[in-house]
Amino acid sequence: MDTATETKTIAGEKTQKVKGQLLQFALHCKNEGLTEETVRIWYNRLKKISENAELNEPENVKKYLAKATFAQGTKYNMVVIYNAYLQFIGKTWKRPKYHLEEKLPEFIPTEQEIDALISGCGKKTATILQTIKETGMRIGEVLRLKWTWLDAERRILTLNAPEKHGRPRACKISSKLVGMLQVLPKKNELIFAGVNTKSSQNCFKHSRRRLAKKLGNPRLAKIHFHLIRHWFGTIEYHKKPDLIHVQKLLGHRNILATQIYVNLDQALFGEANDEYHVKIAETIEEATKLLAVGYEYVSTMDDKQIYRKRK
Repeated sequence: MDTATETKTIAGEKTQKVKGQLLQFALHCKNEGLTEETVRIWYNRLKKISENAELNEPENVKKYLAKATFAQGTKYNMVVIYNAYLQFIGKTWKRPKYHLEEKLPEFIPTEQEIDALISGCGKKTATILQTIKETGMRIGEVLRLKWTWLDAERRILTLNAPEKHGRPRACKISSKLVGMLQVLPKKNELIFAGVNTKSSQNCFKHSRRRLAKKLGNPRLAKIHFHLIRHWFGTIEYHKKPDLIHVQKLLGHRNILATQIYVNLDQALFGEANDEYHVKIAETIEEATKLLAVGYEYVSTMDDKQIYRKRK
């Protein structure tokens, strides 16, 4: 065997060994309760590192990350993932100090833009988009929805498998969304059976690029699933400027994650208007009518309920 062939053989064996280690780590993560999507992301991140550095040599990995052009937030996440891998193989290291960057979305789409995407996408993708628009769920949460969680008669969609340690929640949905959900094929217990995060993202990416070109709106090509969740949070905060209310709708455990919608609301709609329409309700029927048109309860005085709505 000549030197070149021998070198190639050793490199191939080394690659197979690393692949085997990564597969074992992926199985370990799955057994520890990480979601399939998280396991996939972690595997791909470590694979990227292994292609550019000696995976089992922490100092080598540290040098690679230092030279890489990734954003600080990406490097921070890669350090977290690599640290978990080192613990799995029984090694330690002095972790480099990268930090998460707090960023706002580049822009918040308009409802008209979201509706244009819904109208122009295929049946399944359109239903996913409509679900996110009405509930603010993450794409991974939408894909976990089960048929038994849909109460079509009362138009309630329940999420009992939230992501990122979020809170479960029940969402009121429109008759339109109920109809879109019910025409989907019922292949198994999952509403979006056979769809995973990666395939749905790829399908949506191709559709939005096509629609951006067709409609002459380049912003459509940049609207991803999570951006629609941001639209939902911003609009809900604008309708009712109460962080606790929006926190519950989005399933956040930490209200700090909800605070970005204060900033986004001010950027989109300007400073909050402190002028209100004020109404008095003396009966349950009057109170019900006021709530139905967007008034919020303030207090009760002299046995009369006071409601208000921003002008």
